[in-house]
Amino acid sequence: MIRLLVAVAIAGTLSVIGTRLLITFLSKHSIGQPIRQDGPQGHVSKAGTPTMGGVAIVGGGLAGYVISDLYNGIFTRTGLIVMVAIAGSAIVGFVDDWLKVSRERNLGLGKRTKVLGLLTVAVGFAVMMIHFTDVRTELSFTRYDSLNIDLGSWGWGLWAVLLILATSNAVNLTDGLDSLAAGSSIFAFAAFVFIAFWAFRNQDIYGIPHALDLAILAAAMLGASAGFMWWNAAPARIFMGDTGSLALGTGLAALALATNTHLLLPIIGGLFVMETLSVIIQVFSFQVFGTRVFRMAPIHHHFELLGWPETTVIIRLWIMTGFATAVALGLFYADFVSVGGAD
Repeated sequence: MIRLLVAVAIAGTLSVIGTRLLITFLSKHSIGQPIRQDGPQGHVSKAGTPTMGGVAIVGGGLAGYVISDLYNGIFTRTGLIVMVAIAGSAIVGFVDDWLKVSRERNLGLGKRTKVLGLLTVAVGFAVMMIHFTDVRTELSFTRYDSLNIDLGSWGWGLWAVLLILATSNAVNLTDGLDSLAAGSSIFAFAAFVFIAFWAFRNQDIYGIPHALDLAILAAAMLGASAGFMWWNAAPARIFMGDTGSLALGTGLAALALATNTHLLLPIIGGLFVMETLSVIIQVFSFQVFGTRVFRMAPIHHHFELLGWPETTVIIRLWIMTGFATAVALGLFYADFVSVGGAD
């Protein structure tokens, strides 16, 4: 428990300080976020706000994880692989962000190049997990044997790649309002702190040998996201950019895969699923029927155009995220009870 608190405290502190230093540096060099021209008019005033704040999130999370393990801990292959995947996606996002600010347009990496970068990270994660850890290859909900569907190494690897690509892009779509993605990610990482620590305390049921290290990693990412929110709260002084959103999404997917909670992830990240579905529905409806279901997608922009103030949209979507997280943890615990874990 002390190591969890150390991870949160260090990651949060370094993220707060690192984000403030980033704001100063980026503002001094006039490195700011271009705003999409077809977005809500209320966002025009945000043009030029420093971006790439995800550097502080990933840096703080990495520092919290490493220092916590140096404190009476041990580095595990699973934890290191998850952290490498987070850093890899952050690099892809950083390149995308840098191209946007250097070109002074809201266009970074091409879609194919961006997908290729994320695909490289996802494939690397899957290969390393299969060859260097004891990861279970069953499709799972709350534990590895919850469904008794073994995907095999190749099937699990493909599933891992799809889950990472989907989740990283889902968080990326959600990152459109001040602190919406960061705050929602805090709920999700908190869920994985609980899940991984619970698995550590009940190894006979969950069979995750590196569960404690995963709980510490999730705690570090939680602390780093919270520290970043100090400066990202509306009105934001800095944006996380793709550097942060792709890293956070990859981290959540990797933790779900490592803790055998693949199908619980869509409930934990219910907001991310809703944001993604709103885009899919909007595109499908327009291309097939020539009409739009929402005033603008992702759906948080729809609520803005209905007249909701930005902070109202953010807080209400956080509330929804909190409910989704509570439902997911309730299902996780109910399954624990069903297998006699509470006896």
